[in-house]
Amino acid sequence: MTGSPTAETGQPLSTAAKSRRPRKALVVIVLLAITLAAVIATLVVYLVQLGQANDLITEQKKQIEEQSELLDKKETFSAAIGELLSTARSFDGVLMTSIVPTDKYEHFARQAWVHRWNSNAVDRDIEHVVAATAELKVLLAAASTQASTNVTGTVYETVTDQLGGGFVTSTLEDADTLCGADVLGCVSSDDPYIVHFDAADHALPYMNDVLATGIAYHEFAHVLQFTNPQPTTTALDAFGGDSETMADCYALTYLPGWKLHHRVWVSSYQYYEVDIGYGYTCNESQRQVIRDWYEQLGYTTGPISQS
Repeated sequence: MTGSPTAETGQPLSTAAKSRRPRKALVVIVLLAITLAAVIATLVVYLVQLGQANDLITEQKKQIEEQSELLDKKETFSAAIGELLSTARSFDGVLMTSIVPTDKYEHFARQAWVHRWNSNAVDRDIEHVVAATAELKVLLAAASTQASTNVTGTVYETVTDQLGGGFVTSTLEDADTLCGADVLGCVSSDDPYIVHFDAADHALPYMNDVLATGIAYHEFAHVLQFTNPQPTTTALDAFGGDSETMADCYALTYLPGWKLHHRVWVSSYQYYEVDIGYGYTCNESQRQVIRDWYEQLGYTTGPISQS
């Protein structure tokens, strides 16, 4: 009976067994394919997640570097503001309060706060502060030179340098044309740090050092008026709002022996009657107003606010 056909199938037993083996192999292959696909899918997901993580790390690293750079720039700005204020302290006591533009410096500080997350804007803020410091240093150097020289060779300049500490310059020119009137000297609100003295009047035969000194005091009062607007507005009330009589009163108050009328002898037998000023001699009450006004003047370094 071994090896003979059976009644049910009509085929040898060995032939039936061989026909089932390929099916098992196919199942294994399918399972392996499914498993491999799952592994590949898992690997792809992992790689995507890894890529996203790397991108996040790179972005975070970039942000950290940018924040570190911003922090360095903020420290640079702070140091620049510190140097600016240190330079400004050299002006403490200068009678012309507006000589140091504190409002502009506070604007720099406010802008730096607004720009605190903008690297390029902070760079510009630093440049502005550095430039402002350089301007102050140039002004200090110019004042030192002005105070130690006398370009016009006149008493006007000598007195103006003494009163203004070198921060106010003097010119000898056609002041009448410049000022649009017949004047001994004038100061313009456009540039109150220059006193213009009239060359023609300076050449008059009766002009002497005493008169030149009084004229310089009067004109310097105008410098103080223009460069200290707030206290000047109050003081002017005592003079009916007249800045000229106030300037005369400044000279009468602070220049010993000064008066508005002079007899100037030019020889042993010839003299001139000379009136300097605007014809009104201020009283003691008005002179006290001048003293109180003058005591308020002067630049003082203060803190810079960002608000």
